[in-house]
Amino acid sequence: MINVTKTYLPPLSEYTHYLQQIWERAHVTNNGPVVLELEAQLRERLDVPMLQVVTNGTIAIQLALKALDISGEVLTTPFSYVATTTALMWEHCTPRFVDINERDFCIDADKIEQAITSTTQAILATHVYGYPCDVERIGAIAQKHGLKVVYDAAHAFGTKYKGRSVLSYGDLSTLSFHATKLFHTIEGGAIAGPDAARYEKIWLLKSFGHKYDDYYTVGINGKVSEVHAAMGLCLLPKVDGFIRRRREICEMYDALLRDVGVVRPQPLPGVEYNYSYYPVVFASESELERVRAALAENDVNTRRYFYPSLNRLPYLEGEACPISESIAKRVLCLPLYVELADEDVDKICRIVREQFVPSVCQ
Repeated sequence: MINVTKTYLPPLSEYTHYLQQIWERAHVTNNGPVVLELEAQLRERLDVPMLQVVTNGTIAIQLALKALDISGEVLTTPFSYVATTTALMWEHCTPRFVDINERDFCIDADKIEQAITSTTQAILATHVYGYPCDVERIGAIAQKHGLKVVYDAAHAFGTKYKGRSVLSYGDLSTLSFHATKLFHTIEGGAIAGPDAARYEKIWLLKSFGHKYDDYYTVGINGKVSEVHAAMGLCLLPKVDGFIRRRREICEMYDALLRDVGVVRPQPLPGVEYNYSYYPVVFASESELERVRAALAENDVNTRRYFYPSLNRLPYLEGEACPISESIAKRVLCLPLYVELADEDVDKICRIVREQFVPSVCQ
Protein backbone atom coordinates (compact mmCIF):
# COMPACT_ATOMS: atom_id res chain seq x y z
CA MET A 1 0.00 0.00 0.00
CA ILE A 2 1.19 3.48 -0.89
CA ASN A 3 -0.32 5.72 1.77
CA VAL A 4 -1.16 9.38 1.24
CA THR A 5 1.38 10.18 3.94
CA LYS A 6 3.85 8.34 6.13
CA THR A 7 5.28 9.44 9.46
CA TYR A 8 9.03 9.91 9.32
CA LEU A 9 10.75 8.27 12.27
CA PRO A 10 14.45 8.90 12.95
CA PRO A 11 16.93 6.13 13.70
CA LEU A 12 15.92 4.68 17.05
CA SER A 13 19.35 5.36 18.50
CA GLU A 14 18.90 9.10 17.94
CA TYR A 15 15.61 9.09 19.80
CA THR A 16 16.81 6.89 22.66
CA HIS A 17 19.75 9.26 23.15
CA TYR A 18 17.24 11.83 24.39
CA LEU A 19 15.12 9.25 26.21
CA GLN A 20 18.14 8.14 28.21
CA GLN A 21 18.64 11.69 29.46
CA ILE A 22 14.94 12.00 30.31
CA TRP A 23 15.03 8.74 32.26
CA GLU A 24 18.09 9.86 34.19
CA ARG A 25 16.47 13.15 35.18
CA ALA A 26 13.02 11.63 35.78
CA HIS A 27 11.61 14.95 34.55
CA VAL A 28 9.04 13.94 31.97
CA THR A 29 6.67 16.92 31.78
CA ASN A 30 5.95 20.40 33.21
CA ASN A 31 8.20 22.40 30.87
CA GLY A 32 11.34 20.36 31.27
CA PRO A 33 14.73 21.04 29.66
CA VAL A 34 13.95 19.16 26.44
CA VAL A 35 10.79 21.23 25.85
CA LEU A 36 12.65 24.44 26.60
CA GLU A 37 15.48 23.49 24.23
CA LEU A 38 13.03 22.63 21.46
CA GLU A 39 11.25 25.96 21.90
CA ALA A 40 14.54 27.84 21.74
CA GLN A 41 15.62 26.04 18.56
CA LEU A 42 12.21 26.57 16.95
CA ARG A 43 12.24 30.29 17.69
CA GLU A 44 15.62 30.55 15.98
CA ARG A 45 14.69 28.29 13.07
CA LEU A 46 11.35 29.98 12.41
CA ASP A 47 12.63 33.48 13.17
CA VAL A 48 9.97 34.55 15.66
CA PRO A 49 10.50 36.17 19.07
CA MET A 50 7.63 34.27 20.71
CA LEU A 51 6.93 30.55 20.35
CA GLN A 52 5.59 28.01 22.81
CA VAL A 53 5.08 24.32 22.17
CA VAL A 54 1.67 22.97 23.20
CA THR A 55 -0.28 19.73 23.22
CA ASN A 56 -1.59 19.89 19.64
CA GLY A 57 -2.60 22.26 16.88
CA THR A 58 -6.24 22.47 17.94
CA ILE A 59 -5.37 23.47 21.49
CA ALA A 60 -3.03 26.03 19.93
CA ILE A 61 -5.96 27.72 18.16
CA GLN A 62 -8.07 27.69 21.32
CA LEU A 63 -5.23 29.19 23.38
CA ALA A 64 -4.61 31.86 20.73
CA LEU A 65 -8.27 32.90 20.88
CA LYS A 66 -8.12 33.07 24.68
CA ALA A 67 -4.84 34.98 24.67
CA LEU A 68 -6.35 37.63 22.40
CA ASP A 69 -9.65 37.78 24.36
CA ILE A 70 -11.69 36.81 21.30
CA SER A 71 -15.22 35.67 22.12
CA GLY A 72 -17.50 37.08 19.42
CA GLU A 73 -17.83 36.83 15.66
CA VAL A 74 -14.76 35.69 13.74
CA LEU A 75 -14.38 35.81 9.96
CA THR A 76 -12.84 32.56 8.81
CA THR A 77 -12.25 30.29 5.85
CA PRO A 78 -14.52 27.42 4.84
CA PHE A 79 -11.58 25.61 3.21
CA SER A 80 -9.51 24.14 6.02
CA TYR A 81 -9.39 21.18 8.37
CA VAL A 82 -12.46 20.98 10.60
CA ALA A 83 -10.46 21.96 13.71
CA THR A 84 -10.19 25.54 12.44
CA THR A 85 -13.96 25.94 12.72
CA THR A 86 -14.66 23.71 15.70
CA ALA A 87 -11.96 25.41 17.80
CA LEU A 88 -13.91 28.64 17.29
CA MET A 89 -17.17 27.00 18.28
CA TRP A 90 -15.57 25.29 21.29
CA GLU A 91 -14.48 28.73 22.51
CA HIS A 92 -18.04 30.05 22.02
CA CYS A 93 -17.04 32.22 19.09
CA THR A 94 -19.31 32.58 16.07
CA PRO A 95 -17.64 31.60 12.79
CA ARG A 96 -18.67 33.64 9.77
CA PHE A 97 -17.37 32.23 6.52
CA VAL A 98 -15.70 34.22 3.78
CA ASP A 99 -15.19 32.41 0.49
CA ILE A 100 -11.74 31.52 -0.87
CA ASN A 101 -9.92 32.63 -4.00
CA GLU A 102 -9.29 30.31 -6.94
CA ARG A 103 -5.53 30.95 -7.03
CA ASP A 104 -4.26 29.35 -3.82
CA PHE A 105 -7.55 28.39 -2.08
CA CYS A 106 -6.86 30.73 0.86
CA ILE A 107 -9.49 33.11 2.22
CA ASP A 108 -10.24 35.79 -0.39
CA ALA A 109 -8.88 39.01 1.09
CA ASP A 110 -10.99 41.04 -1.35
CA LYS A 111 -14.16 39.63 0.24
CA ILE A 112 -13.23 40.13 3.89
CA GLU A 113 -14.11 43.78 4.32
CA GLN A 114 -17.67 43.42 3.05
CA ALA A 115 -18.24 40.61 5.57
CA ILE A 116 -17.26 42.68 8.63
CA THR A 117 -20.13 43.51 11.00
CA SER A 118 -20.44 45.47 14.24
CA THR A 119 -19.77 42.25 16.20
CA THR A 120 -16.71 41.08 14.25
CA GLN A 121 -13.70 40.75 16.54
CA ALA A 122 -11.11 38.85 14.53
CA ILE A 123 -10.02 37.07 11.38
CA LEU A 124 -8.92 33.43 11.56
CA ALA A 125 -7.35 32.44 8.23
CA THR A 126 -5.54 29.28 7.13
CA HIS A 127 -2.36 29.11 5.08
CA VAL A 128 -3.87 26.35 2.94
CA TYR A 129 -1.51 23.49 2.05
CA GLY A 130 1.28 25.78 3.32
CA TYR A 131 0.55 28.56 0.78
CA PRO A 132 0.44 31.91 2.61
CA CYS A 133 -2.71 34.00 2.67
CA ASP A 134 -2.57 37.55 1.35
CA VAL A 135 -1.10 38.59 4.70
CA GLU A 136 -0.42 42.19 3.69
CA ARG A 137 -3.97 42.87 2.55
CA ILE A 138 -5.45 41.07 5.57
CA GLY A 139 -3.18 43.02 7.90
CA ALA A 140 -4.28 46.32 6.39
CA ILE A 141 -7.97 45.42 6.72
CA ALA A 142 -7.51 44.31 10.32
CA GLN A 143 -5.69 47.50 11.24
CA LYS A 144 -8.38 49.66 9.60
CA HIS A 145 -11.19 47.94 11.49
CA GLY A 146 -9.42 47.17 14.78
CA LEU A 147 -9.54 43.39 14.34
CA LYS A 148 -7.21 40.71 15.67
CA VAL A 149 -5.65 38.26 13.20
CA VAL A 150 -4.87 34.61 13.92
CA TYR A 151 -3.33 32.41 11.25
CA ASP A 152 -3.80 28.66 11.25
CA ALA A 153 -0.32 27.78 10.00
CA ALA A 154 -0.62 24.04 10.61
CA HIS A 155 0.71 23.36 7.09
CA ALA A 156 3.17 26.24 6.89
CA PHE A 157 6.20 25.13 8.92
CA GLY A 158 9.19 26.86 7.35
CA THR A 159 7.21 28.75 4.71
CA LYS A 160 8.36 32.31 4.04
CA TYR A 161 6.79 35.28 2.29
CA LYS A 162 9.01 38.05 0.93
CA GLY A 163 11.90 36.72 2.97
CA ARG A 164 9.96 36.66 6.25
CA SER A 165 8.57 33.74 8.18
CA VAL A 166 4.80 33.57 7.69
CA LEU A 167 4.62 33.29 11.47
CA SER A 168 5.74 36.91 11.75
CA TYR A 169 2.44 38.15 10.28
CA GLY A 170 -0.76 38.70 12.23
CA ASP A 171 -1.16 38.75 16.01
CA LEU A 172 -0.61 35.01 16.54
CA SER A 173 -0.08 31.92 14.40
CA THR A 174 -0.70 28.30 15.32
CA LEU A 175 1.19 25.22 14.19
CA SER A 176 0.46 21.51 14.22
CA PHE A 177 3.21 19.02 14.98
CA HIS A 178 1.01 16.00 14.35
CA ALA A 179 2.74 12.87 13.10
CA THR A 180 1.54 13.46 9.54
CA LYS A 181 3.18 16.87 9.27
CA LEU A 182 6.48 17.83 7.63
CA PHE A 183 7.91 18.43 11.13
CA HIS A 184 6.33 16.58 14.01
CA THR A 185 6.55 15.67 17.69
CA ILE A 186 4.19 12.69 17.22
CA GLU A 187 1.43 14.81 18.79
CA GLY A 188 1.97 18.49 19.44
CA GLY A 189 1.69 22.02 18.17
CA ALA A 190 2.81 25.55 18.88
CA ILE A 191 1.70 29.16 19.18
CA ALA A 192 4.02 31.73 17.63
CA GLY A 193 3.99 35.44 16.99
CA PRO A 194 5.88 38.67 16.50
CA ASP A 195 5.18 40.00 20.01
CA ALA A 196 7.28 38.48 22.81
CA ALA A 197 5.16 40.32 25.38
CA ARG A 198 2.40 37.72 24.92
CA TYR A 199 4.64 34.90 26.19
CA GLU A 200 3.63 35.15 29.85
CA LYS A 201 -0.13 35.16 29.23
CA ILE A 202 0.03 32.15 26.91
CA TRP A 203 2.29 30.31 29.36
CA LEU A 204 -0.26 30.79 32.13
CA LEU A 205 -3.18 29.78 29.91
CA LYS A 206 -1.51 26.50 28.98
CA SER A 207 -0.37 25.82 32.58
CA PHE A 208 -3.66 25.83 34.52
CA GLY A 209 -3.35 29.59 35.07
CA HIS A 210 -0.86 29.41 37.93
CA LYS A 211 2.81 29.33 38.87
CA TYR A 212 3.47 27.20 41.91
CA ASP A 213 1.03 28.53 44.55
CA ASP A 214 0.24 31.80 42.81
CA TYR A 215 -2.97 31.76 40.73
CA TYR A 216 -3.56 34.38 38.04
CA THR A 217 -6.22 33.26 35.56
CA VAL A 218 -8.35 30.39 34.30
CA GLY A 219 -6.17 27.94 32.39
CA ILE A 220 -6.01 24.47 30.92
CA ASN A 221 -3.34 21.81 30.57
CA GLY A 222 -1.79 22.57 27.19
CA LYS A 223 1.73 21.43 28.02
CA VAL A 224 3.68 18.94 25.93
CA SER A 225 5.81 16.16 27.42
CA GLU A 226 9.58 15.76 27.31
CA VAL A 227 9.12 12.53 25.36
CA HIS A 228 7.23 14.30 22.58
CA ALA A 229 9.67 17.21 22.52
CA ALA A 230 12.55 14.75 22.13
CA MET A 231 11.13 13.65 18.78
CA GLY A 232 11.11 17.28 17.69
CA LEU A 233 14.79 17.71 18.58
CA CYS A 234 15.60 14.59 16.53
CA LEU A 235 13.76 15.85 13.45
CA LEU A 236 14.48 19.57 13.42
CA PRO A 237 18.03 19.24 11.98
CA LYS A 238 16.56 17.13 9.15
CA VAL A 239 13.88 19.61 8.01
CA ASP A 240 15.91 21.12 5.16
CA GLY A 241 16.45 17.62 3.77
CA PHE A 242 12.76 16.82 4.14
CA ILE A 243 11.81 19.92 2.14
CA ARG A 244 14.37 19.16 -0.60
CA ARG A 245 13.05 15.62 -1.06
CA ARG A 246 9.43 16.74 -1.03
CA ARG A 247 10.26 19.36 -3.63
CA GLU A 248 11.83 16.68 -5.84
CA ILE A 249 8.68 14.58 -5.59
CA CYS A 250 6.42 17.55 -6.38
CA GLU A 251 8.53 18.39 -9.42
CA MET A 252 8.17 14.78 -10.62
CA TYR A 253 4.40 15.03 -10.23
CA ASP A 254 4.41 18.34 -12.10
CA ALA A 255 6.34 16.86 -15.01
CA LEU A 256 4.38 13.63 -15.26
CA LEU A 257 0.94 15.25 -14.90
CA ARG A 258 1.65 18.35 -16.99
CA ASP A 259 -0.65 17.38 -19.87
CA VAL A 260 -3.42 15.94 -17.70
CA GLY A 261 -6.47 18.13 -17.16
CA VAL A 262 -5.96 18.96 -13.48
CA VAL A 263 -5.47 22.32 -11.79
CA ARG A 264 -2.88 23.10 -9.11
CA PRO A 265 -3.00 25.95 -6.58
CA GLN A 266 -0.53 28.75 -7.29
CA PRO A 267 1.18 30.73 -4.50
CA LEU A 268 1.55 34.47 -4.32
CA PRO A 269 4.77 35.88 -5.82
CA GLY A 270 7.53 35.94 -3.22
CA VAL A 271 6.65 32.68 -1.47
CA GLU A 272 9.35 30.26 -0.32
CA TYR A 273 7.27 27.09 -0.15
CA ASN A 274 7.69 24.05 2.10
CA TYR A 275 6.00 21.43 -0.16
CA SER A 276 3.59 20.19 2.50
CA TYR A 277 1.01 18.64 0.16
CA TYR A 278 0.34 17.82 -3.46
CA PRO A 279 -3.32 18.70 -4.18
CA VAL A 280 -4.85 18.40 -7.64
CA VAL A 281 -8.27 19.70 -8.69
CA PHE A 282 -10.27 17.78 -11.25
CA ALA A 283 -12.89 19.09 -13.65
CA SER A 284 -15.72 17.39 -11.77
CA GLU A 285 -16.42 15.35 -8.66
CA SER A 286 -17.20 12.30 -10.80
CA GLU A 287 -13.79 12.59 -12.45
CA LEU A 288 -12.17 12.75 -9.01
CA GLU A 289 -14.05 9.67 -7.87
CA ARG A 290 -13.03 7.76 -10.99
CA VAL A 291 -9.34 8.56 -10.49
CA ARG A 292 -9.50 7.90 -6.77
CA ALA A 293 -11.14 4.50 -7.32
CA ALA A 294 -8.50 3.52 -9.88
CA LEU A 295 -5.71 4.46 -7.48
CA ALA A 296 -7.37 2.54 -4.63
CA GLU A 297 -7.64 -0.55 -6.84
CA ASN A 298 -3.87 -0.34 -7.22
CA ASP A 299 -3.23 0.07 -3.47
CA VAL A 300 -2.67 3.82 -3.60
CA ASN A 301 -4.33 5.75 -0.79
CA THR A 302 -5.37 9.37 -1.42
CA ARG A 303 -7.33 11.90 0.60
CA ARG A 304 -10.13 14.35 -0.16
CA TYR A 305 -8.45 17.14 1.74
CA PHE A 306 -10.44 19.33 2.44
CA TYR A 307 -13.93 17.90 2.16
CA PRO A 308 -16.59 19.00 2.81
CA SER A 309 -16.44 22.78 2.65
CA LEU A 310 -16.79 23.76 6.33
CA ASN A 311 -19.71 26.10 5.76
CA ARG A 312 -21.68 22.94 4.96
CA LEU A 313 -20.98 21.12 8.24
CA PRO A 314 -24.26 19.60 9.46
CA TYR A 315 -24.06 21.16 12.94
CA LEU A 316 -23.90 24.81 11.91
CA GLU A 317 -25.51 27.22 9.50
CA GLY A 318 -22.91 28.77 7.24
CA GLU A 319 -22.97 31.34 4.48
CA ALA A 320 -22.87 30.14 0.87
CA CYS A 321 -19.27 29.90 -0.35
CA PRO A 322 -19.54 28.68 -3.95
CA ILE A 323 -15.81 28.61 -4.75
CA SER A 324 -14.91 26.65 -1.61
CA GLU A 325 -17.83 24.28 -2.14
CA SER A 326 -16.75 23.63 -5.72
CA ILE A 327 -13.06 23.12 -4.95
CA ALA A 328 -13.86 20.89 -1.96
CA LYS A 329 -15.81 18.51 -4.21
CA ARG A 330 -13.01 18.28 -6.78
CA VAL A 331 -9.69 18.36 -4.88
CA LEU A 332 -7.61 15.30 -4.08
CA CYS A 333 -4.26 15.10 -2.30
CA LEU A 334 -1.84 12.61 -3.83
CA PRO A 335 0.76 10.74 -1.74
CA LEU A 336 3.64 12.89 -0.56
CA TYR A 337 6.23 11.96 2.04
CA VAL A 338 10.00 11.85 2.30
CA GLU A 339 10.36 8.11 1.77
CA LEU A 340 8.06 7.94 -1.26
CA ALA A 341 10.08 6.23 -4.00
CA ASP A 342 10.46 7.66 -7.51
CA GLU A 343 8.99 4.50 -9.00
CA ASP A 344 5.90 4.92 -6.81
CA VAL A 345 5.43 8.49 -8.05
CA ASP A 346 5.70 7.16 -11.60
CA LYS A 347 3.12 4.45 -10.82
CA ILE A 348 0.69 6.97 -9.33
CA CYS A 349 0.98 9.29 -12.30
CA ARG A 350 0.56 6.47 -14.79
CA ILE A 351 -2.69 5.40 -13.10
CA VAL A 352 -3.97 8.98 -13.07
CA ARG A 353 -3.08 9.49 -16.72
CA GLU A 354 -4.83 6.25 -17.74
CA GLN A 355 -8.13 7.70 -16.54
CA PHE A 356 -8.03 10.42 -19.18
CA VAL A 357 -8.07 10.30 -22.97
CA PRO A 358 -5.83 7.58 -24.49
CA SER A 359 -3.63 10.16 -26.22
CA VAL A 360 -2.37 11.33 -22.82
CA CYS A 361 -0.96 7.86 -22.13
CA GLN A 362 0.90 7.48 -25.43
